[in-house]
Amino acid sequence: MDKKLRILLSGGGTGGHIFPAIAIADEIRKRFPDAEFLFIGANGKMEMEKIPQAGYKIEGIDIAGIDRGNLLSNLGLPFKILKSLSKAKKIIKNFAPDFAVGTGGFASGPALYEASKMGIPVFIQEQNAHAGVTNKILSKKAKAVFTAYPEVAGFPTEKIKFLGNPIRENIVSGMQDTAQAKEKMGLNKDKLTILSVGGSLGSRTLNNAWKSHLKQIADKDYQLIWQTGKLDYKDILAETKDTDTSNVQILEFIKNMELAYSAADIIVSRAGAIAISELAVAQKPVLLVPFPFAAEDHQTKNAMNLVEKNAARMVKDSEMQEKFWNTLSEICENERVRKEMSDNLKYFAKPNAAKEIVDEIFNKL
Repeated sequence: MDKKLRILLSGGGTGGHIFPAIAIADEIRKRFPDAEFLFIGANGKMEMEKIPQAGYKIEGIDIAGIDRGNLLSNLGLPFKILKSLSKAKKIIKNFAPDFAVGTGGFASGPALYEASKMGIPVFIQEQNAHAGVTNKILSKKAKAVFTAYPEVAGFPTEKIKFLGNPIRENIVSGMQDTAQAKEKMGLNKDKLTILSVGGSLGSRTLNNAWKSHLKQIADKDYQLIWQTGKLDYKDILAETKDTDTSNVQILEFIKNMELAYSAADIIVSRAGAIAISELAVAQKPVLLVPFPFAAEDHQTKNAMNLVEKNAARMVKDSEMQEKFWNTLSEICENERVRKEMSDNLKYFAKPNAAKEIVDEIFNKL
């Protein structure tokens, strides 16, 4: 391209919206090092911190979603929306982007709506099996909608491109031999190893489940890599000090996630969009426990997509006490089941998602 490219991106509220946007920007920057980027985010949300940390400029608008817990607090929402549309329009007019990419979250609504009104080509990346409200509305104006699942209700079918979620490069390139990874983590390479991940804050549901089944872990001589998250870490250390945890690594946070994925024979996880995309690339048998309070129960819908293809097992949060250990044991004790799940996960594995999304954007321009 002769002139310097200018790209507008918007996505935020959670890491699941932010990190795909950064991955897409990084891929474009690899190809066009002198391109200019500008993100639009929601003031007070985590993108206002994470985007600058990734080396990109961001401007904030005052926008929020509907507060279902306190309906009176929504009285000012129409004014916030009008104000955010006006601010987004001003930002976009000044920046004059060649195209815009939205990855969901409050800010991407006004940003992509105003961009499309100005005739700027708009692209959407939807991480979940169930389309978010913002992305559903915007999809009518989009040139393409990039999804992590083959069918996502609420989008025009002809616009859907099933290309996956952009994930961390180290997960794609850093997977290694299982036995070697176990030894690097100080584990016995011959013992069946379970990895439990519940996000950086942790999952109390998963933490409570492991506390209840440490005796079975010891009796079966399984190994457990247990990422507790920071909220429960100290309490769990105190509560388990008199229990046999010789086969258990209790960790607040796992920095080298590709090593932990590699060391695992089975993974127990929540069903967030990016987590599932990483698990599909890791290709280890997985037991999913969807977070029940995710917007429109999208984690359950994410998990069901894998369950229907026999690529995962699922236990609902409300059924953990009755079903968790039996479901996990079925996976642990049946090598054929584990192999089938791993093989079927290949369908969802999209290690080159960022590259293919960017290819498709430039094909459509």
